[in-house]
Amino acid sequence: MPLSQKPMRYGHTEGHTDVCFDDAGSCIVTCGSDGDVRIWESLDDDDPKSINVGEKAYSFALKNGRLITAVSNNTVQIHTFPEGVPDGILTRFTMNANHVTFNADGSRVAAGSSDFLVKIVEVTDSSQQKTFRGHDAPVLSVSFDPKDVFLASASCDGSVRVWKIAEQICEKSWPLLQKCNDVVTAKSICRLAWQPKQGKLLAVPVEKVVKLYRRETWEHQSDLSDNFITQPLNVVAWSPCGQFVAAGSVGGCIVIWKADTQDCLERVKHEKGYTICGLAWHPKASQVAYTDSEGNLGLLENVGGIDGKKSNSKVSAPTPKDYDDLFDGDDNEDFLNGDFIEPQSSPRAATNYEDEDDDLAIASGRPRNRGAIIEDDENSIDIGLLKANSALDKQEEEDDRESLIPVPPLSSTQRPFYDGPMPTPRQKPFQSGSTPVHLTHRFMVWNSTGIIRCYNDEQDNAIEVEFHDAAIHHAMHLPNSLCYTMADLSSEAVLLACESTEELASKLHCIHFNSWDSNKEWTVDMLQDEDIEAVCLGQGWVACATSTQLVRVFTVGGCQKELFSLPGPVVSMAGHGEQLLVIFHRGTGFDGDQCLGVQLIELGRKKRQILHGDPLPLSWKSYLTWVGFSAEGTPAYVDSEGSVRMLNRGLGNTWTPVCDTREHCKGKSDHCWIVGIHENPQQLRCIPCKGARFPPTLPRPAVAVLTYKLPFCQTATDKGQMEEQFWRSVLFHNYLKYLSKNGYDCDESVKGQAIQEQQNLLMKMFALSCTLEREFRGMELAELMTQNALSLAVRYASRSRKLILAQKLSELAAEKAAELAAAEELGKEEEEEEEEEEDFRSHLSAGYSNSATEWSQSRVRSLKRQQSMEACEEAEDDEEEISEEAKPGSPTLGRNPTTSKSEKAVVVSSSQGRVNPFKVSSSQKDPIAHSTNVLDNMAKLPKKSPAPIGRGAASKERGPVIKPLVPKPKSKKLTVAAFFQLRTPISEKKATEERGEKTAEGGGEKAAEGGGEKAAEEGGEKVAEDGRQKADKTSETQTPAENGENKRPKTGFQMWLEENRSFILADNPDFEETEIIKEGMGRFRMLSAEERMAWTERAKGRETVDSGEGKKRKHPESINSDGPESPEHKLEENTSSAKKPKSFDQAMSTKLSTFAFKQS
Repeated sequence: MPLSQKPMRYGHTEGHTDVCFDDAGSCIVTCGSDGDVRIWESLDDDDPKSINVGEKAYSFALKNGRLITAVSNNTVQIHTFPEGVPDGILTRFTMNANHVTFNADGSRVAAGSSDFLVKIVEVTDSSQQKTFRGHDAPVLSVSFDPKDVFLASASCDGSVRVWKIAEQICEKSWPLLQKCNDVVTAKSICRLAWQPKQGKLLAVPVEKVVKLYRRETWEHQSDLSDNFITQPLNVVAWSPCGQFVAAGSVGGCIVIWKADTQDCLERVKHEKGYTICGLAWHPKASQVAYTDSEGNLGLLENVGGIDGKKSNSKVSAPTPKDYDDLFDGDDNEDFLNGDFIEPQSSPRAATNYEDEDDDLAIASGRPRNRGAIIEDDENSIDIGLLKANSALDKQEEEDDRESLIPVPPLSSTQRPFYDGPMPTPRQKPFQSGSTPVHLTHRFMVWNSTGIIRCYNDEQDNAIEVEFHDAAIHHAMHLPNSLCYTMADLSSEAVLLACESTEELASKLHCIHFNSWDSNKEWTVDMLQDEDIEAVCLGQGWVACATSTQLVRVFTVGGCQKELFSLPGPVVSMAGHGEQLLVIFHRGTGFDGDQCLGVQLIELGRKKRQILHGDPLPLSWKSYLTWVGFSAEGTPAYVDSEGSVRMLNRGLGNTWTPVCDTREHCKGKSDHCWIVGIHENPQQLRCIPCKGARFPPTLPRPAVAVLTYKLPFCQTATDKGQMEEQFWRSVLFHNYLKYLSKNGYDCDESVKGQAIQEQQNLLMKMFALSCTLEREFRGMELAELMTQNALSLAVRYASRSRKLILAQKLSELAAEKAAELAAAEELGKEEEEEEEEEEDFRSHLSAGYSNSATEWSQSRVRSLKRQQSMEACEEAEDDEEEISEEAKPGSPTLGRNPTTSKSEKAVVVSSSQGRVNPFKVSSSQKDPIAHSTNVLDNMAKLPKKSPAPIGRGAASKERGPVIKPLVPKPKSKKLTVAAFFQLRTPISEKKATEERGEKTAEGGGEKAAEGGGEKAAEEGGEKVAEDGRQKADKTSETQTPAENGENKRPKTGFQMWLEENRSFILADNPDFEETEIIKEGMGRFRMLSAEERMAWTERAKGRETVDSGEGKKRKHPESINSDGPESPEHKLEENTSSAKKPKSFDQAMSTKLSTFAFKQS
């Protein structure tokens, strides 16, 4: 396989950085000028273990569980590995040591320092030392002979010396290097190396070549060079087999040669050209780790094609890896490859043929002869499979004859015959906004309320609580004698929890600083063998999840409440207000994927479960890193790939990705640590972390603000950008509906701005579709518009000379108006039924207890209901005789807010019992009389047959002030009416008022029945009062006579419905009026475009023919009507008289045209 170069990882601060593998090759170890030694389980390890050895580390060596470091206090220290426990000082110099190294068996350490000395010290007895004097400048590097006979050293004096250890004398010296005064001024640090095993050759990097000197004779054997090298070589390293030499240069070049043939096998260039100052070969695999002078770590794989192993980004290990600590530090590596056994790099022939044949594998890692592995009979062989694989086996035998190596037996969990997906280790529980537990200084939580830090070192073991807003509470300093590991913070309390020990049970500790009494703290012990694994705070409650898969809920004052079981082990949990979000393991994931589930529960008065253990979507081969709520209360979470997802309540509680934090990171090893999510304004607050997944506690990290972006396609185009902005606006304002639904106060201005923003985007997309001749797409966009925007779209299409589109938009507007009116009527019906039910229950329960036995008696309930309804009707009659009727006008008219709150719509039905969805009538329930100015300034808004064009009648004093794209909340019905009413001329209006007065005074019983509503329609106060005094409220449900001046022309759909109403009733005799209209809409849409156009033209023609005739007969018919008319006759009469719609006023037309043709 070809060589692969992995991306560099940030490991240490700028300065000299060294690297090596441990004895087994299971991890990479680095040290840098920041004084830390870091242990990397792989190159992708995002949380390497760190051991601080001093202020600055110059060099280190690792062997047999001992870590030797040369630090800035002029000492060579020893630590245990991997624990990092200090084990004393090995030796001292008068100046700092520049390089340390072990001998072959790890019993001795050699060190060269800036005081010109080289020392060899026994590890077990540091008093046994040997000092080598002779260099005239600081020592650059030292290297042991594998046979422990010679020691080589390089110095700033320009010489390379070979010392005989036993006699402590200089065996040989070569003046090879350029002289200098100090290590920092040296062109090269000249990391020389002996050939492993026999030590036949000594490799010395000199300028741009590697010189090889033969042992004993010290003759110059050969030079390894390549034109790829342009600057001096800095370090050289032999492969464990002794056949290959790797060298790194000051210019960032890495070159690998085969020593015996001097052939250059690989050439690699540093991605940024930094100086290579550390090289290390994997002890058993074809990997080379390297570091640069900027503190970065890199890895080369499949170096030189030494073996045919499968590429693996993890450092191989000879034993199965322990996965228990994988998720403690947010590791981001391939977990399934830990058990992969890599063959040795030395191409030796296999010697142990007594092992089981099933355990013998070729270099690719698969069984040599899978067809021969049969569980039933070990002596049986599948001949067919052997024949099928014979050609492949022959070729592989020829290729592998010289490189066949013994492989240790695979673990019991990795059978050779199983080639399916491997299970993924389960993610450990964690607290959102916290850093790993093993750190001495860590964040226990960082959220939108404040920060909790934990300090656990030799000087202090305490917890500090800091609030972003000091007005909530002052900062607190708490002791941590119980070793709390989990915490959460809200504006009410601080919550802490610790795991159990051999002596103490797991504890939950709450500091309720918002309490008004003096006892502000309480503690609860968990049961035996029950450990707390996750905690969270809500509004007035506390919750914790335990190892027994239980969730325990407490009040913030310490009372135990509900507890429930989880389907699997908890991963994390979060709280906000009344909402509790719990993430748990639904099952076992495979191939690196986690199998997580989510529960969302509301713990308010109406306790209910929103998400019932639904699967939690994660990115491929990722795990959960943060879960919580936005500041507005919407659940959200982040995975290890940086994908931020938010709950979309408007789409069936699905999860929508809203941001990819990786787009805001410069390097692969950089990450964003989430601390808060906000929907208004749309901000994602995080802490950028360079080379890590979490920030340090000191210095205080700076918070950055990221923007959201839905992963829409073609966002480089105007169409894609506007689509992304529109749907992001819809998603991020769903919380307004949720809050209003749950009884919270919402800012109506925010809702209005959101709707205006969305409609602006829709209009821009509609204009773009018209420009691109995408009229069908424009119709699709129009279906998302409000009535205001839809009216504007009609005007835009007309001005753009797209008449077919304009006609279809007009029909769409009519259909939407009809559907909206019908929905409003049904909603009013339901409200009335609920109110009647409440009145009935209150009447029935007067003087009695509401026991289940009383409610279960159906006969008594029916009798009481009948009596209650009669009483309610009588009360309504008396009430409405002294109340005033008010009909709301256009939403743009000024109206008294107290009057609008007391208005209530009454369902008006025809004599056949059907409901007219276009008729909305209001009656005043409040017995308190209001000002008659409201009635004087209102005109009747006809609701029977909405048309796509026209404008409503206004009052005499004030005209309509229309604001496009700014809807008023809770007035959808009024908005529809405002767009589908016609203006009434003043002359006709005066005649209508006079005729109304005459009708009210001498019209008989008919005028008395309809006078109240007619007066409200026409705005005559005197007629309204007389009509209400004379009218019988029990007959008020009859359809009122409409005024001819406000008649609107019939649409094609209405004419079609009149002719086909009988057929619909024949098919569905039980249909109400609303259902007839809906069924008619469905059938009318099934007609072809030509048929619908014919009906529309027919309606226009009828309007022209009938207009004059209707004006002649409307007055005598309204005066001489003595008896009730049928609804069909009234409908025919009303629609026969109509006038042409009056155009918009000049100012409004200018505003609409300016917006419609505004360039985006």
